[in-house]
Amino acid sequence: QVQLVESGGGLVQAGGSLRLSCAASGRTFSMYAMGWFRQAPGKEREFLTTITWGGGDTYYADSVKGRFTISRDNAKNTLYLQIISLKPEDTAVYYCAAAVRGSRTYESLGKYDYWGQGTQVTVSS
Repeated sequence: QVQLVESGGGLVQAGGSLRLSCAASGRTFSMYAMGWFRQAPGKEREFLTTITWGGGDTYYADSVKGRFTISRDNAKNTLYLQIISLKPEDTAVYYCAAAVRGSRTYESLGKYDYWGQGTQVTVSS
């Protein structure tokens, strides 16, 4: 089992950047595929990006390609999401998630076994 804790959210002006972190407990973090999702008020949780256990494969939703970058440091049990050129429509709660079958990338929420509590990102215009 793994526990996930997101951090790094906050209030940012449009055009700014943020780096979100997701700290994982447990010694098996390096075995999990990881993903980032977000949920804006009144909307469904949205897939953003995913990375395999070793970081060799990544996949991005078309809506965030070029602005979002996922990475991981298995030695630190931490997942990252770098966001640049933030827009007001990026305002949402951002969640990280872990999938036990770590060798693949996963877009579907249902493929993930563990979720963090989320971190709020608010982008002002």
